[in-house]
Parts: sequence; C-alpha cells; structure tokens
Amino acid sequence: MISRFGLLTRNPKLSPEEFDRHWRISHGPLAAKFPGLRAYYQHLVVNKEQFGIDHARGSWNLDGFSELHFDNIDDMMSAVSSPAFSGALQDEVDFLQDVHLVACEKHVVVPLNLGNGPFVKRMTLLKRLPEVSVEQFRREWLNVHASWVRQWPNVLGYVQNVVVDRYHGKRTISASYEEVPIDGIVEFWFRDKQEAAALYASDIVAQTQKHALVFLDEITPYFVETRQIV
Repeated sequence: MISRFGLLTRNPKLSPEEFDRHWRISHGPLAAKFPGLRAYYQHLVVNKEQFGIDHARGSWNLDGFSELHFDNIDDMMSAVSSPAFSGALQDEVDFLQDVHLVACEKHVVVPLNLGNGPFVKRMTLLKRLPEVSVEQFRREWLNVHASWVRQWPNVLGYVQNVVVDRYHGKRTISASYEEVPIDGIVEFWFRDKQEAAALYASDIVAQTQKHALVFLDEITPYFVETRQIV
C-alpha cells in the first residue's frame, strides 16, 4: 500500500476555521471521488509546539496533512491523472497557499490500540542528516529506532511512513529532495499530553532520542485532529 501525504499550507486570506471548513465540506468530497482510492484522512493541525523533543525544528509551517491510500504507485498516478482530480486541483486555489506531496511506505511499529478512552495524536516530519544516505536512514529508522520505540510504555500506536517519492507543483513528475526535504512522517498516539510528558522524561525515550542524533537533522512535530473521509 502507498500513503500519499499532502503537506498543506492554508491561504493566508482564510482564518484557521475557514480553512478547516472548506477542506472538510468542499474539498473532501471532491478528493473522495478519486479512482482507486482505498482510504482518505484529513489531519488538522491544532498545535505546533516542539513538545518533548530536543532536536532542531524544520522551517515547515503546516496547517494540515491529507492522507490518501492507494494499492500502489500506479494506482496513485492514475488517480491524479483522472478527470476527478482536475476538480480537486482547481478547488485548491480557494483555500491553499501551497502543497507539497510525499508518497510513502507505511510501517506499523506499535499496532494502534486506542481502547475506549481519550487520545491525542502527533504527526512528525523527519529530515535525515546531510551525510546520511537514504539506505542508512531506512536502516536506522526502520530497524534500530523502531526497536527502541517498541520498548516505550503506554504507547497507543506508532507508525513510520518512509518517503519513496516527492512532488511539488506537477503532481505526476517527481520533485527534487531540495524541493521537498522530508524523509519520513511519524504517526504517534498516546492517551493525553500528561502521560506523554512522563514518557518523554523517561530513560528509554532519552536513549531513543540519543540514537536519533545519529541519523536525524530535523524533527518537526504537530498535534493533529484526524477525521476519516473515506
């Protein structure tokens, strides 16, 4: 499966509430018509603090993440080449200032288990160190780092989305790394911020973050509220 994430910056003429309303009511139904679409989520950014993380934050200033699932890259490309896509593309002008896109492989490290209680979700952009190759990044994040995260207590879910392609402007032509300098997106669920604060004060997370220094240049987290459209 391929997850296509849109990194969204709202039109500055719109308030956050107006952006959210347009995205949900107007744009969502248009994108939901894409052929081959398996699932569609909208992740609204509600907080941009660098909570619990000592790493440098990137320059990204996002208002939302779209997430569309396709069986494979070919199906994703067919969708963005379809007549249904043209309507959604035209609609972007009304509420977005810019869109960067990444196609990702999804790797579940801690299966999602929300139970019946409340929860909060954080999504985080990762950028590797300049001297770290793509292969080394994958090895450190998918193998070593994931093994650390599996030891964390009270984690409701942890998913790694590894970037395999990038787009900006043209939706069917790959963009350069310089245009979209992201290597991964984390999805992380926990019960509440108080429990997360205790987690980030623990020794196991301190050791995990120490390992992050080996391969990560920037860590840019966002708290989000998620709704499923499809």
